[in-house]
Amino acid sequence: MKKFFVVSLILSLILLTAIIKNSTKRIDEEIFSTKENLRDLKKDFEIIKLEYEYLSSAEKLLELHEQYFDNKLIGKKINEIKIIRKNSNKAEIDQLKFKNNEWQIKKNKEL
Repeated sequence: MKKFFVVSLILSLILLTAIIKNSTKRIDEEIFSTKENLRDLKKDFEIIKLEYEYLSSAEKLLELHEQYFDNKLIGKKINEIKIIRKNSNKAEIDQLKFKNNEWQIKKNKEL
């Protein structure tokens, strides 16, 4: 009877060890793939962040303005900006306003 318990204990420990080893291996593979994906996303994020900071800097915008547009661009005030919408056969002109840190569209007239 003692031999039966010893043998069954050894077999159950071997089986339990195999199950734990397989589940640990699966978890390690998931962690590795997640880290690889995260590494790729961080790399893409750094590239996009660099492009954004480079292209949106004031000096770079002025350089691009001089290089491509010369004197073609002119400044506009917010109250001079209008939005033209086409609904079926009508065109509507709306006024763009900035109030309380939010853009608002005020319906003006129809054409």
